[in-house]
Amino acid sequence: MFSKFKVSEILIIIMVIILIFVSEYYYVILNNPTRAIFIGLWPPTILGLLIFFNLKRK
Repeated sequence: MFSKFKVSEILIIIMVIILIFVSEYYYVILNNPTRAIFIGLWPPTILGLLIFFNLKRK
């Protein structure tokens, strides 16, 4: 299943998942919604850049 992905793409996806959990941690546990929103906006940006660079390569 993961043979179609490069190692760098897998690492980026793992980083995105970690950022989502960190954002949830700030929102739920630390009760800091402003920082949670700021951190939560990075995963879609990173995934968008990943898609953009993969499309440029083809």
